Amino acid sequence: MRKRSLDMVYELARKDERIVFIGSDLGVGTLDNFRKEIPDRFFMEGVSEQNIVGMAAGMALEGRIVYVNTIATFLTRRCFEQVVLDLGLHNVNVRLIANGGGVVYAPLGPTHLAIDDLAIMRAVPNMTIVAPSDAEEMSRLMPQTVDHAGPIYIRLGKGGDPVVSSPDKPFRIGKAIPMTSGDDVLLVTTGITLKIGLEAAEALKQSGIAATVLHMHTVKPLDTDALLTHASRAHAVVTIEEHTILGGLGGAVAEILAEAGFNSGRRFRRIGLRDLFPHGYGSQASMMQHYGITTENTIATVNELLQSAAALSGPPR
Repeated sequence: MRKRSLDMVYELARKDERIVFIGSDLGVGTLDNFRKEIPDRFFMEGVSEQNIVGMAAGMALEGRIVYVNTIATFLTRRCFEQVVLDLGLHNVNVRLIANGGGVVYAPLGPTHLAIDDLAIMRAVPNMTIVAPSDAEEMSRLMPQTVDHAGPIYIRLGKGGDPVVSSPDKPFRIGKAIPMTSGDDVLLVTTGITLKIGLEAAEALKQSGIAATVLHMHTVKPLDTDALLTHASRAHAVVTIEEHTILGGLGGAVAEILAEAGFNSGRRFRRIGLRDLFPHGYGSQASMMQHYGITTENTIATVNELLQSAAALSGPPR
């Protein structure tokens, strides 16, 4: 996913002289073709993310479209003030490409785990947040980022993620994609958790439970209309995210459902990390397994919620 996004920045820059790339302490050879062919629009800075965001904002104010790439925690926690004041306040066309969203960097420990990046960026006015599910969906996203107004935070997975998106389903920033259809339960996913949602929906289908999987590749602005349309038909809603349940996808969905007067006869649950610093080291897969961000836990959660809903008198209205 990361390679695809950076390759596309290069291809887009070849066609549009407004596009600039800034990297922060990236590996030797990253976008070497960009550096050699378009050196005046390629900058590889050191570990100075606060300065880089300021640079990017200045270039954007002069009419450039700036793509910045580094580790997700460095783009969110380390330079939050610059993101808010330089990017958000001025509503500039800077695209933050964030490596390792979620628990990708599990071997490096809690300092590198971007489990709160969606929550941080949701709090920034004017910020758009997008989390593609795989490299193919990244290909459909990147051309739309060129002329999108205002800053964008693009959350990347590990790389080599299985392709589960579909080219037949139109991709538009800000518009959710229904991947399956069913009126028993609504599974709301973002990023790589689309795979979990699809696997859970298929397994639930075998036991007679019909699930809609709503892929929220854009976490902000959230597609409220799509969410409420599908939630109104479901007995239960479950959100799945590689992120803390505080302030991310689950928090956003909960806010919308609550303000819409979500019927108490329906059940709602967030799957993600609880209010904690992940401890230990391992792989992305082992960390997600440990914290229950899995197909198996999704299935168990759906069954629990549906049993609870069935215990109430009458179907939801």
